[in-house]
Amino acid sequence: MSKVLIIGAGGQIGSELTYKLRKIHGDDNIVASDIRFSNIDITKSGVFEVLDAKDYDAIKNCVIKHNIDTVYLMAAMLSATGEKHPMMAWDLNMNSLFHVLNLAKDGMIKKVFWPSSIAVFGPTTPSVDTPQHTIMEPTTVYGITKQVGERWCEYYNKQYGVDVRSIRYPGIISWKTMPGGGTTDYAVEIYHKAITHKTYECFLSEDTQLPMMFMNDAIKATLDLMDAPEDCLTIRSSYNLSAVSFTPREIFESIKAHIPDFSISYHPDFRQKIADSWPSSIDDSIARKDWKWNHDFNLELMTKEMIFQLEKKYQSSEKVS
Repeated sequence: MSKVLIIGAGGQIGSELTYKLRKIHGDDNIVASDIRFSNIDITKSGVFEVLDAKDYDAIKNCVIKHNIDTVYLMAAMLSATGEKHPMMAWDLNMNSLFHVLNLAKDGMIKKVFWPSSIAVFGPTTPSVDTPQHTIMEPTTVYGITKQVGERWCEYYNKQYGVDVRSIRYPGIISWKTMPGGGTTDYAVEIYHKAITHKTYECFLSEDTQLPMMFMNDAIKATLDLMDAPEDCLTIRSSYNLSAVSFTPREIFESIKAHIPDFSISYHPDFRQKIADSWPSSIDDSIARKDWKWNHDFNLELMTKEMIFQLEKKYQSSEKVS
């Protein structure tokens, strides 16, 4: 049985990945960690360590203490927040990756998962059906760190045999946790506001199409990739991954079909420029070929699930208060 360390387990993807892995492998085999006790459910449902992803010795000691063989490095500063704190974003996103890759190179870890992003692409990238291998000239610090990280992952695999695996996540939508400062955050916020306020002020223009994915599919893809036989993998930088692409207007219309009195306004801010530099759709045919990736949720199914779960969540909160 693998002993797994999740670094950044309190984040949007990290928290749900922790729940899923604990369900599969048992609470004692999944060590969740973050820089602080920010998610009570994560800290109470299994083994938890306070861990700074920038601290090599702390990660190494945690790996030794718990006999870890697999690491999911989910800690990162995302696009919108990274533009406000560029040096902090570089420090966290790059040094944490080097620490984990070097531990794997030294034989202390057998397998590594590290998430990349569609932020590696830029305005010179073909925006429709963006191919796996293409021009990458990112315009954000977050995107730069992910592009550089991809090159290092591939390098460590080829030079040192490190079994590192990666996905270029699109925007992730979840009802369980709030996003953490990304440009695609609107696609989560809009559902909350539809239920709580019946109106939403969107920070992107109505026709800004971006690749998106429901959290269930993101977790499924992550685990499918990590379970795939090594000899099936042809990409060691990061796999393109896709599910559905839509605009703020389209997601608004899908919500309005369930909440007729919902309204929206559009007031693009600095995140619009970031979104404009990203693809509108992704070609993930190599992932579908190599490890049989396939998504389950389209926009309609995602909206139904988000509204159902959030209405239940808010009703429960009202009863408690």
